[in-house]
Parts: sequence; C-alpha cells; structure tokens
Amino acid sequence: MNKTIFKQAIKLELARPGHTLLANPQIREFLIDSRTGSGKDFAQANLRGAYLEGANLQAANLRLANISEASLQYANLAGANLSEVNAVNTDLRHATLTGACVENWNIDATTQLDEVDCQYIYLLNGQKERRPSSGEFQPGEFTKLFAEMFDTVDLIFRNGVDWKAFIAALKEVQVQNEDTPLQVQSIANKGDGVIVVKVHVPSDTDKEKIHQEFNQNYQLQLAAIEAQYKAQLTAKETEIAIYRQQSVDMMEITKTLANRPIHVEAKAMSHSNDSSRNTTIRDINNSAVNFGEIIGDVTNTINQIAADASPENAQLKALLQELTQAIEIDSHLDEEEKAEAANQVKKIAQASQNPDDAGLQKKAQRAVNFLETIAKALEPASKLAQACQKALPIILKTLGF
Repeated sequence: MNKTIFKQAIKLELARPGHTLLANPQIREFLIDSRTGSGKDFAQANLRGAYLEGANLQAANLRLANISEASLQYANLAGANLSEVNAVNTDLRHATLTGACVENWNIDATTQLDEVDCQYIYLLNGQKERRPSSGEFQPGEFTKLFAEMFDTVDLIFRNGVDWKAFIAALKEVQVQNEDTPLQVQSIANKGDGVIVVKVHVPSDTDKEKIHQEFNQNYQLQLAAIEAQYKAQLTAKETEIAIYRQQSVDMMEITKTLANRPIHVEAKAMSHSNDSSRNTTIRDINNSAVNFGEIIGDVTNTINQIAADASPENAQLKALLQELTQAIEIDSHLDEEEKAEAANQVKKIAQASQNPDDAGLQKKAQRAVNFLETIAKALEPASKLAQACQKALPIILKTLGF
C-alpha cells in the first residue's frame, strides 16, 4: 500500500485493514481527504509510505510520527511540530516548512528537500533556536543547511551534561560500533541549561541507532554515577556515626588515663616516601585502580618509542610525554578521568610502535577522538585542553590518520 492514493475513496471503514495505515480511523479519514489535517494531533502516528501530496498539515503535531517513505510534495507543513519525526526517504520537495520545528528529526541523504519553501525554521521546541537567527532563508539555503547535517548525530541535553557519563556513554557506543568512527564535532551552549553536542559520523551510518544507543548508555551511566554518589554519602554518614561513637569512647579513655603517671619515650622517626602518585581510586564498577601504576605504565610504553629512529618519532614521543604530564597536573579532572585519559595516551604510544597492526591503529584513532572529546568538555585554560590543542593534530598527521 506504499504511496497508494485514497483520495475521495468510499466505504473504507468496511475494509479489513490488518496492520496497514487504514487501521487507524483518524489516519483513514485523513488519507481520504488530506485537506483536513490543519492543527490535528498526529503524534506517534504511523504514516509510513502514505501518499500526502498537497496535504494541509499546517500547525499539526507530528511529534515522533513515522513519515518515512511518504510522499509530501507540495504539502503545507508551516508551523508543524516535526520534532523527532522519522523522515528517512521522505519526499518533501516543494513542501512548505516555514515556522516548523524540526528538533532532532531523523533525516538522511535519502530525504528529498529540493525546492522546499521555507523562510525560517526552529531547531528546538517552544520556537527556540530560529534559523536563520534573523531574516529569511535565501533560495536553496534551507536544503544546503540540512545537507550539512546528514553526517552528524545531534545529542540534545536539556538540564546540562554530566561529562563523566557522556564520555563513558560515547566510549561504550564506540565499542558497540567499532567500525563507525565517532567524533565530537561541536559543543554548543544554547542557554537555559540546553546543550547541543554534534557527533560526526560517516554518511551511511544508521544515525537513529547511534542516537538510541547513546541515550540508553548515558542513562545507564547516570544511574551508575548516582548509585556511586549515594554509596559515598552512606559511607560518609557511617564514618560520622563511628567518629561520634569514638569521641564518646575517647572521653572515657581520657578520664581513665588522667589518673595514671605519664611515661615519655623518644624514638627516631623514619621519613616516609612520597606516595602522592599512588592514589588508589575506584571506577564506576567499584574496581580498584592505582593511578601511580597507570602513569608508570604509560610512561614506560612511551619510553619504548625509538626517538632516534626518525625526527617524527622523537616529536611524537615528546608530545605524548607532554600529554601525560598535562593529565597528571590538570586540576579540572578527577582521578578516574585522569586514569582514563592516560590509558588513551598509552594506546597511541602502542600504535606508534606497531604501524602495521590495523587493530592498534584503529584503537589509536579512537583514542585521539576520545581525548578531543575530553578536551572540548574542559575549560580552554586547562592544562589538558591546551596540550590536546597543540599535540593531537600533529599526532594524527604523524600516524597518518
């Protein structure tokens, strides 16, 4: 029934629709007379493959609707809510989209947007993020704007971003899609707590799958972090209770000792070694991690790079050492984030020593992307952000990425 014309059809209510478009009475009546859709609520409606050329959907609510493979040529979608709509392989040629909201809509290279009539659109609900910010689109500008978006997945956060959860989730999605390079293209603060992160992906990527997997992993990471914080708070409360009890016990001991003679014995005290780098930390899974051991391991791996083999090797070795030092002293990172960043540097060092190992080269490229993501989430003045800005472009060039 793909693109079947039902215009002015009669007695469709007597048909056996099964799981077709005709199963929904509201959709069935609309297909018969598509001029009646203005202001209607079609949220989450299944309009896949529907023939809606010239349809009137002005100010209609199509949020989360499936209009993939539908024909909407010359349709009036002015002011319509198209947020999170599935418009893959949808024909929107000559359609009117002025004032429509296209927040997080799912389009790709198969979505036809030629000759769209659009003076302006909104990227966020509530008529926020108008494009263009002022004035109107010139002919062809609308199509060009969204053609550039075909290679990105937009991640929208409405209450700020937990960057620890973000980085962990993005890393997990990269593991799940190891053949699809993911790279943060931009991070934009839209105000009112709204953050938009654009992730660059190859043009043939299933963007809906990447978006869903990221959201699922991000929520899992948030829950894990929240559980960790709650456990820490509970531990603190327990420590406080123990301290209070010890304070009471100490008062009793003090009273007892006050009536005894005091013997003073002097002993030489040995100086303890500095263990500031041997901090034991725990990751989200509560696994013990020794940061000093991690840094030592990374340093040893970097030192194995033969600096005298070529000027490029010497430069790469120096840059990796600078990155490691920046990670150690950066006050914007906690111990877990430092450990994760240091491990990425180690992957790059390993790849530089094994240029013919395709697996290590792929891990190194992902490691560079990971460090770029961390750096973009930091303050520009942070040590790691500055080191990444200097080192990563040269590292990419040296490794031939």
